[in-house]
Amino acid sequence: MEFKAIKKNATFLDPFNNMALKSVPVEVRQDPLTGRNSRIRPFTSLTWTKPDLEALAAGTEARCPFCPQVISKITPNFPEDILPEGRLADGDLLLFPNIAPYDSLSAVVSLGEKHLVPMTGFEPERIARAFSLTRRFFDRLEEIRHPESVYHLINWNYMPPAGSSVIHSHLQVFASATATNLLRTKLDAARAYTADHGTNFWDDLVKAEKGGERWIGSIGRTHWLSVYAPQGLMGDVTAVVDGARTLFDLTEEDHLDLGRGITRVLAGYDRMGMYSFNMGLYAGARTDDHARLHLVLSPRLIISPAIGTSDVSSLQHLQGDAFCLVYPEEIAIKMRELF
Repeated sequence: MEFKAIKKNATFLDPFNNMALKSVPVEVRQDPLTGRNSRIRPFTSLTWTKPDLEALAAGTEARCPFCPQVISKITPNFPEDILPEGRLADGDLLLFPNIAPYDSLSAVVSLGEKHLVPMTGFEPERIARAFSLTRRFFDRLEEIRHPESVYHLINWNYMPPAGSSVIHSHLQVFASATATNLLRTKLDAARAYTADHGTNFWDDLVKAEKGGERWIGSIGRTHWLSVYAPQGLMGDVTAVVDGARTLFDLTEEDHLDLGRGITRVLAGYDRMGMYSFNMGLYAGARTDDHARLHLVLSPRLIISPAIGTSDVSSLQHLQGDAFCLVYPEEIAIKMRELF
Protein backbone atom coordinates (compact mmCIF):
# COMPACT_ATOMS: atom_id res chain seq x y z
CA MET A 1 0.00 0.00 0.00
CA GLU A 2 1.66 3.22 -1.19
CA PHE A 3 0.75 6.67 0.09
CA LYS A 4 2.43 8.89 -2.48
CA ALA A 5 2.99 12.61 -2.01
CA ILE A 6 5.00 15.25 -3.82
CA LYS A 7 6.06 17.99 -1.44
CA LYS A 8 6.81 21.41 -2.88
CA ASN A 9 7.21 25.02 -1.81
CA ALA A 10 5.78 28.15 -3.35
CA THR A 11 7.87 31.26 -2.72
CA PHE A 12 6.90 34.90 -3.05
CA LEU A 13 7.67 38.32 -1.63
CA ASP A 14 5.20 38.89 1.19
CA PRO A 15 3.43 42.29 0.99
CA PHE A 16 2.32 41.89 4.61
CA ASN A 17 5.93 41.56 5.83
CA ASN A 18 7.84 44.30 3.98
CA MET A 19 8.19 42.11 0.87
CA ALA A 20 10.31 39.56 2.74
CA LEU A 21 10.74 36.23 1.00
CA LYS A 22 8.12 33.74 2.16
CA SER A 23 7.95 30.01 1.51
CA VAL A 24 4.60 28.21 1.60
CA PRO A 25 4.38 24.37 1.65
CA VAL A 26 2.19 22.67 -0.95
CA GLU A 27 1.64 18.91 -1.04
CA VAL A 28 0.24 16.94 -3.96
CA ARG A 29 -1.06 13.60 -2.70
CA GLN A 30 -2.22 10.75 -4.90
CA ASP A 31 -5.12 8.55 -3.92
CA PRO A 32 -3.64 5.09 -3.24
CA LEU A 33 -6.45 3.42 -5.21
CA THR A 34 -7.25 5.70 -8.15
CA GLY A 35 -4.12 7.87 -8.36
CA ARG A 36 -6.27 11.01 -8.40
CA ASN A 37 -4.54 14.18 -7.19
CA SER A 38 -5.44 16.04 -4.01
CA ARG A 39 -3.55 19.30 -3.55
CA ILE A 40 -3.16 20.15 0.12
CA ARG A 41 -2.30 23.64 1.25
CA PRO A 42 -2.89 24.15 5.01
CA PHE A 43 -4.42 27.58 5.04
CA THR A 44 -6.89 27.73 7.86
CA SER A 45 -7.72 26.52 11.34
CA LEU A 46 -10.28 23.78 11.94
CA THR A 47 -12.80 26.31 13.21
CA TRP A 48 -15.38 28.12 11.10
CA THR A 49 -18.38 30.23 12.05
CA LYS A 50 -21.77 28.69 11.42
CA PRO A 51 -24.61 30.86 10.14
CA ASP A 52 -27.90 31.20 12.00
CA LEU A 53 -29.68 28.11 10.67
CA GLU A 54 -33.07 29.29 11.89
CA ALA A 55 -32.62 32.47 9.86
CA LEU A 56 -31.39 30.46 6.87
CA ALA A 57 -34.48 28.24 6.99
CA ALA A 58 -36.95 31.05 7.74
CA GLY A 59 -39.82 31.06 5.26
CA THR A 60 -38.79 27.82 3.53
CA GLU A 61 -41.23 25.61 5.43
CA ALA A 62 -44.24 27.19 3.74
CA ARG A 63 -43.19 25.84 0.33
CA CYS A 64 -41.42 22.66 1.44
CA PRO A 65 -42.64 19.54 -0.41
CA PHE A 66 -41.45 17.18 2.36
CA CYS A 67 -43.30 18.65 5.34
CA PRO A 68 -46.03 16.38 6.77
CA GLN A 69 -49.01 18.52 5.78
CA VAL A 70 -48.24 18.20 2.04
CA ILE A 71 -45.81 15.33 1.42
CA SER A 72 -48.49 12.73 0.71
CA LYS A 73 -50.32 15.11 -1.63
CA ILE A 74 -47.58 16.54 -3.84
CA THR A 75 -44.94 13.80 -4.06
CA PRO A 76 -45.26 11.13 -6.78
CA ASN A 77 -45.86 7.39 -6.58
CA PHE A 78 -44.02 4.57 -8.32
CA PRO A 79 -45.98 2.59 -10.94
CA GLU A 80 -47.52 -0.61 -9.60
CA ASP A 81 -45.19 -2.85 -11.61
CA ILE A 82 -42.23 -1.36 -9.71
CA LEU A 83 -43.79 -0.80 -6.30
CA PRO A 84 -47.43 -1.83 -5.78
CA GLU A 85 -47.72 0.40 -2.71
CA GLY A 86 -46.52 3.43 -4.70
CA ARG A 87 -44.37 4.55 -1.78
CA LEU A 88 -42.63 2.92 1.18
CA ALA A 89 -42.90 4.14 4.76
CA ASP A 90 -41.30 3.46 8.12
CA GLY A 91 -43.04 5.60 10.72
CA ASP A 92 -42.36 9.21 9.74
CA LEU A 93 -39.83 8.22 7.05
CA LEU A 94 -41.13 8.07 3.49
CA LEU A 95 -39.58 6.80 0.23
CA PHE A 96 -41.04 7.99 -3.07
CA PRO A 97 -39.91 8.69 -6.66
CA ASN A 98 -37.55 11.59 -7.29
CA ILE A 99 -39.43 14.14 -9.37
CA ALA A 100 -36.05 15.26 -10.76
CA PRO A 101 -34.55 11.80 -11.33
CA TYR A 102 -30.89 10.93 -11.88
CA ASP A 103 -31.82 7.62 -13.51
CA SER A 104 -34.87 5.51 -14.31
CA LEU A 105 -35.10 4.16 -10.74
CA SER A 106 -34.47 7.26 -8.65
CA ALA A 107 -36.02 7.85 -5.23
CA VAL A 108 -36.02 10.26 -2.30
CA VAL A 109 -36.15 9.27 1.37
CA SER A 110 -37.55 12.01 3.58
CA LEU A 111 -35.91 11.71 7.00
CA GLY A 112 -38.90 12.66 9.11
CA GLU A 113 -41.50 15.32 9.76
CA LYS A 114 -39.24 17.99 11.23
CA HIS A 115 -38.33 20.66 8.66
CA LEU A 116 -35.02 21.86 10.10
CA VAL A 117 -32.72 19.35 11.80
CA PRO A 118 -29.21 20.53 12.74
CA MET A 119 -26.30 18.15 12.15
CA THR A 120 -26.29 17.19 15.83
CA GLY A 121 -30.02 16.42 15.72
CA PHE A 122 -29.86 13.11 13.85
CA GLU A 123 -30.12 9.94 15.91
CA PRO A 124 -28.26 6.80 14.80
CA GLU A 125 -31.56 4.93 14.82
CA ARG A 126 -33.14 7.37 12.34
CA ILE A 127 -30.26 6.99 9.91
CA ALA A 128 -30.38 3.20 10.32
CA ARG A 129 -34.11 3.22 9.56
CA ALA A 130 -33.46 5.29 6.42
CA PHE A 131 -30.91 2.72 5.25
CA SER A 132 -33.34 -0.10 6.00
CA LEU A 133 -36.13 1.64 4.10
CA THR A 134 -33.82 2.10 1.12
CA ARG A 135 -32.90 -1.57 1.34
CA ARG A 136 -36.59 -2.49 1.11
CA PHE A 137 -36.81 -0.52 -2.14
CA PHE A 138 -33.74 -2.22 -3.57
CA ASP A 139 -35.01 -5.63 -2.42
CA ARG A 140 -38.18 -5.03 -4.42
CA LEU A 141 -36.14 -4.21 -7.52
CA GLU A 142 -34.21 -7.45 -7.05
CA GLU A 143 -37.45 -9.37 -6.53
CA ILE A 144 -38.84 -8.24 -9.89
CA ARG A 145 -35.41 -8.72 -11.50
CA HIS A 146 -35.33 -5.21 -12.85
CA PRO A 147 -32.48 -4.88 -15.38
CA GLU A 148 -31.36 -1.58 -13.82
CA SER A 149 -30.86 -3.17 -10.40
CA VAL A 150 -27.09 -3.55 -10.70
CA TYR A 151 -25.48 -0.69 -8.79
CA HIS A 152 -27.24 0.75 -5.75
CA LEU A 153 -26.36 4.22 -4.54
CA ILE A 154 -27.25 6.36 -1.54
CA ASN A 155 -26.40 10.06 -1.49
CA TRP A 156 -27.09 12.84 1.01
CA ASN A 157 -26.86 16.54 0.24
CA TYR A 158 -27.34 18.33 3.55
CA MET A 159 -28.00 22.08 3.36
CA PRO A 160 -27.55 24.44 0.37
CA PRO A 161 -23.70 24.50 0.29
CA ALA A 162 -23.87 20.75 -0.40
CA GLY A 163 -26.26 21.22 -3.32
CA SER A 164 -29.57 20.72 -1.54
CA SER A 165 -32.44 22.83 -2.84
CA VAL A 166 -34.62 21.80 0.12
CA ILE A 167 -33.81 22.42 3.80
CA HIS A 168 -35.90 19.42 4.88
CA SER A 169 -33.43 16.52 5.30
CA HIS A 170 -33.62 13.73 2.75
CA LEU A 171 -31.52 11.07 1.03
CA GLN A 172 -31.30 10.60 -2.72
CA VAL A 173 -31.10 6.95 -3.73
CA PHE A 174 -31.13 5.16 -7.04
CA ALA A 175 -30.37 1.89 -8.79
CA SER A 176 -28.71 1.83 -12.17
CA ALA A 177 -27.01 -0.50 -14.62
CA THR A 178 -24.68 2.46 -15.30
CA ALA A 179 -22.14 3.08 -12.54
CA THR A 180 -21.29 6.67 -11.71
CA ASN A 181 -17.90 7.90 -12.93
CA LEU A 182 -16.20 7.69 -9.55
CA LEU A 183 -17.76 4.34 -8.64
CA ARG A 184 -16.61 2.89 -11.98
CA THR A 185 -13.11 4.32 -11.47
CA LYS A 186 -12.91 2.84 -7.97
CA LEU A 187 -14.19 -0.57 -9.04
CA ASP A 188 -11.83 -0.74 -12.04
CA ALA A 189 -8.86 0.26 -9.88
CA ALA A 190 -9.84 -2.21 -7.12
CA ARG A 191 -10.12 -5.00 -9.71
CA ALA A 192 -6.64 -4.17 -11.04
CA TYR A 193 -5.27 -4.06 -7.48
CA THR A 194 -6.65 -7.51 -6.73
CA ALA A 195 -5.19 -8.85 -9.96
CA ASP A 196 -1.77 -7.42 -9.10
CA HIS A 197 -1.66 -8.20 -5.37
CA GLY A 198 -4.07 -11.09 -4.88
CA THR A 199 -5.79 -9.21 -2.05
CA ASN A 200 -8.65 -6.73 -1.63
CA PHE A 201 -7.61 -3.07 -1.70
CA TRP A 202 -10.06 -1.99 0.98
CA ASP A 203 -9.03 -4.77 3.35
CA ASP A 204 -5.41 -3.77 2.84
CA LEU A 205 -6.24 -0.09 3.35
CA VAL A 206 -7.86 -0.78 6.72
CA LYS A 207 -4.86 -2.88 7.79
CA ALA A 208 -2.40 -0.18 6.67
CA GLU A 209 -4.27 2.67 8.38
CA LYS A 210 -5.36 0.94 11.60
CA GLY A 211 -3.82 2.65 14.60
CA GLY A 212 -2.08 5.22 12.41
CA GLU A 213 -2.34 9.00 12.18
CA ARG A 214 -5.44 8.94 9.97
CA TRP A 215 -7.22 6.18 11.90
CA ILE A 216 -10.41 7.25 13.71
CA GLY A 217 -11.91 4.05 15.09
CA SER A 218 -14.18 1.04 14.58
CA ILE A 219 -17.83 0.43 15.38
CA GLY A 220 -18.84 -3.18 14.85
CA ARG A 221 -17.44 -4.11 11.46
CA THR A 222 -17.37 -0.50 10.21
CA HIS A 223 -13.91 1.08 10.15
CA TRP A 224 -13.55 4.87 10.10
CA LEU A 225 -10.58 6.91 8.87
CA SER A 226 -9.63 10.28 7.50
CA VAL A 227 -9.07 10.06 3.73
CA TYR A 228 -5.40 10.35 2.73
CA ALA A 229 -6.12 12.28 -0.50
CA PRO A 230 -9.49 13.94 0.14
CA GLN A 231 -11.83 15.46 -2.42
CA GLY A 232 -13.31 18.03 -0.03
CA LEU A 233 -11.88 21.41 0.89
CA MET A 234 -11.95 20.47 4.59
CA GLY A 235 -11.02 16.82 4.18
CA ASP A 236 -13.14 13.67 3.99
CA VAL A 237 -13.97 10.81 6.35
CA THR A 238 -14.60 7.31 5.03
CA ALA A 239 -16.08 4.17 6.59
CA VAL A 240 -15.33 0.70 5.20
CA VAL A 241 -17.62 -2.19 6.08
CA ASP A 242 -15.64 -5.36 6.62
CA GLY A 243 -16.73 -8.23 4.39
CA ALA A 244 -19.54 -6.33 2.61
CA ARG A 245 -19.52 -5.85 -1.15
CA THR A 246 -23.09 -4.70 -1.74
CA LEU A 247 -25.92 -3.10 0.18
CA PHE A 248 -27.50 -6.54 0.36
CA ASP A 249 -24.59 -7.72 2.53
CA LEU A 250 -25.46 -5.25 5.30
CA THR A 251 -27.31 -6.36 8.42
CA GLU A 252 -29.62 -4.25 10.56
CA GLU A 253 -26.76 -3.98 13.06
CA ASP A 254 -24.50 -2.67 10.28
CA HIS A 255 -27.11 -0.01 9.49
CA LEU A 256 -27.09 1.04 13.13
CA ASP A 257 -23.29 1.03 13.35
CA LEU A 258 -23.11 3.23 10.26
CA GLY A 259 -25.68 5.53 11.87
CA ARG A 260 -23.58 5.69 15.04
CA GLY A 261 -20.46 6.55 13.11
CA ILE A 262 -22.16 9.14 10.91
CA THR A 263 -23.64 10.97 13.89
CA ARG A 264 -20.24 11.06 15.60
CA VAL A 265 -18.55 12.45 12.51
CA LEU A 266 -21.32 15.06 12.15
CA ALA A 267 -20.78 16.03 15.80
CA GLY A 268 -17.11 16.52 14.98
CA TYR A 269 -17.96 18.71 12.00
CA ASP A 270 -20.32 20.71 14.18
CA ARG A 271 -17.50 21.36 16.67
CA MET A 272 -15.46 22.75 13.77
CA GLY A 273 -18.25 25.14 12.80
CA MET A 274 -19.38 23.15 9.76
CA TYR A 275 -23.06 23.01 8.94
CA SER A 276 -23.26 21.26 5.57
CA PHE A 277 -21.97 18.02 4.05
CA ASN A 278 -22.26 15.49 1.26
CA MET A 279 -22.42 11.77 1.85
CA GLY A 280 -21.92 9.12 -0.81
CA LEU A 281 -22.21 5.36 -0.38
CA TYR A 282 -20.26 3.18 -2.83
CA ALA A 283 -21.14 -0.47 -3.39
CA GLY A 284 -20.21 -2.98 -6.05
CA ALA A 285 -22.44 -5.25 -8.07
CA ARG A 286 -23.10 -8.72 -6.68
CA THR A 287 -20.33 -10.20 -8.84
CA ASP A 288 -17.68 -7.65 -7.80
CA ASP A 289 -15.54 -9.71 -5.43
CA HIS A 290 -12.94 -6.94 -5.40
CA ALA A 291 -15.41 -4.38 -4.00
CA ARG A 292 -16.01 -3.29 -0.42
CA LEU A 293 -18.98 -1.21 0.56
CA HIS A 294 -17.82 2.14 1.89
CA LEU A 295 -19.19 5.60 2.42
CA VAL A 296 -17.57 9.02 2.33
CA LEU A 297 -18.59 12.10 4.31
CA SER A 298 -17.32 15.42 2.97
CA PRO A 299 -18.10 18.75 4.68
CA ARG A 300 -19.14 21.66 2.47
CA LEU A 301 -18.99 25.37 3.12
CA ILE A 302 -19.37 28.82 1.68
CA ILE A 303 -15.85 30.24 1.82
CA SER A 304 -16.90 33.88 1.89
CA PRO A 305 -20.53 34.20 3.06
CA ALA A 306 -20.59 37.93 2.26
CA ILE A 307 -20.37 37.20 -1.48
CA GLY A 308 -21.45 33.56 -1.52
CA THR A 309 -18.10 32.06 -2.60
CA SER A 310 -18.40 28.36 -3.42
CA ASP A 311 -15.88 25.82 -2.15
CA VAL A 312 -15.58 24.42 -5.70
CA SER A 313 -13.40 26.30 -8.18
CA SER A 314 -12.22 25.58 -11.72
CA LEU A 315 -9.38 23.45 -10.30
CA GLN A 316 -11.90 20.92 -8.95
CA HIS A 317 -14.73 21.41 -11.40
CA LEU A 318 -12.86 21.53 -14.70
CA GLN A 319 -9.34 20.26 -14.01
CA GLY A 320 -10.43 17.36 -11.81
CA ASP A 321 -7.91 17.99 -9.02
CA ALA A 322 -9.08 18.20 -5.42
CA PHE A 323 -7.93 21.02 -3.16
CA CYS A 324 -7.83 20.75 0.62
CA LEU A 325 -7.11 23.46 3.21
CA VAL A 326 -6.17 21.14 6.10
CA TYR A 327 -4.10 18.04 6.66
CA PRO A 328 -6.29 14.91 6.89
CA GLU A 329 -4.26 13.83 9.91
CA GLU A 330 -5.56 16.87 11.82
CA ILE A 331 -9.14 15.89 10.99
CA ALA A 332 -8.50 12.41 12.41
CA ILE A 333 -7.28 13.86 15.71
CA LYS A 334 -10.52 15.81 16.11
CA MET A 335 -12.71 12.87 15.16
CA ARG A 336 -10.98 10.33 17.39
CA GLU A 337 -12.18 12.26 20.42
CA LEU A 338 -15.74 11.21 19.54
CA PHE A 339 -14.98 7.55 18.86
